[in-house]
Amino acid sequence: MKNDNLSQIWKSQPSDLSLDGPDNIIKKAKKQRNGQLITIAVLSVTLLILISFTIKYANSNWNNFTLGLLLMISSLAFRVIIELIGMYRKESQLIMLDNVAYQKYLKAYYRMRLRTNYIITPLCFGVYIFGFTMLLPYFKKEFSEGFYNYILISGTVSLVIVAAIIINSLVKEHRFLNHLKRK
Repeated sequence: MKNDNLSQIWKSQPSDLSLDGPDNIIKKAKKQRNGQLITIAVLSVTLLILISFTIKYANSNWNNFTLGLLLMISSLAFRVIIELIGMYRKESQLIMLDNVAYQKYLKAYYRMRLRTNYIITPLCFGVYIFGFTMLLPYFKKEFSEGFYNYILISGTVSLVIVAAIIINSLVKEHRFLNHLKRK
């Protein structure tokens, strides 16, 4: 149903417009949506693991351990909510707008995404890292030196990988916005 509506809207537009035909747009939209779904899934699984860990190990006393976990959980939850809202708004606009209006909407959407990626994402990432570092003294005290080093190394490697993924995503979105601006 959605594909039929989109195809009808695109076919009713003049042929000299700069975006691809409906089939290519649908393919690109599905590819980007799958990427967003993967991001949401990874963040959500991490969030569930942190919540489970908090329920199991955080005591009722408020301390830096609890605060660190809360910071990590809240930054991930905030990022998941932003991704879900952005995905929903973009998808609803894809179906409702014609080619020209959708292209205009895409430019505004990706400018907003860049602001999100330059401001909100680094803040969430920084809060997450700060929360993680608040847990390290407790891990050092509770675990063996070998396991603590494993947590420290694997945590650092994971954060570097996540940072690389964020930077790669930012570069792709920036390229796409530049592509849209040229049209």
